[in-house]
Amino acid sequence: MIKAKKSLGQNFLIDDKVLKQIVNCLEIKNKNVLEIGPGTGNLTKYILNKKPKKMTVIEKDNDLVDNLKDKFNENLNIINNDVLNIDESSLFNEKVIVFGNLPYNISTEILSKWIINLKNDFWFENLVLMFQKEVADRIIASNNNSSYGRLSILANWKLIIKKICDIRPNSFSPKPKIDSSLLIFTPRKDYYKLKNPKNLEKITRIFFNNRRKMIKKPFNQIFNGDLRILEKLKIDLNLRPQNLNTETYYKLTEEYENLRS
Repeated sequence: MIKAKKSLGQNFLIDDKVLKQIVNCLEIKNKNVLEIGPGTGNLTKYILNKKPKKMTVIEKDNDLVDNLKDKFNENLNIINNDVLNIDESSLFNEKVIVFGNLPYNISTEILSKWIINLKNDFWFENLVLMFQKEVADRIIASNNNSSYGRLSILANWKLIIKKICDIRPNSFSPKPKIDSSLLIFTPRKDYYKLKNPKNLEKITRIFFNNRRKMIKKPFNQIFNGDLRILEKLKIDLNLRPQNLNTETYYKLTEEYENLRS
């Protein structure tokens, strides 16, 4: 019997109703599908029943890989590795649909890695991902909300995000102590062009380092009190980081890049 490993943040989704809801989010027949962390293959089975063109899974746990091989035989392309070590864009010649019940302990790291490494051409059609509810709330939050922060700004830069549903702990084995949420990410056709995503990371890190304080100090730290930028972007230095909308942070990053070029 396969047991979940706490060290890998494993919680296996066992609720058939939820599993069906996930695979019915999108049309996957004859599409390339990638599943992150398939675990015991509960979702994998439902995806394969939808007749994808090709299915690839990335699973770090050696015991689970052996179980997947036994259960699905030749129907899966199994990559036995840590998803954080993989460049997914190099795995496929066509765009893929990605499913993932992401380990809670590294879910934000995985999402951030994907966003930062995105080129002008997206390697995926959609991401259908599960997070702990608190993290999902941060991802979809808008400004003037206590959940709004760096992750909201980064995630919404190149992606349109839609919440599908919340999922209760009893849908998993073992039961987590918190609720989960299912989100769908779709590439934006138009997004703010920046030279380097890491600059957006840097700007938001400095601004949100003291999220309860006014933005005067971080602004001066980055721009040395440049009044021209303040007037151009119509920024009030008495505001706090969560009061600025996502577009303002993209514009601030662009100004930062212009100063450095």
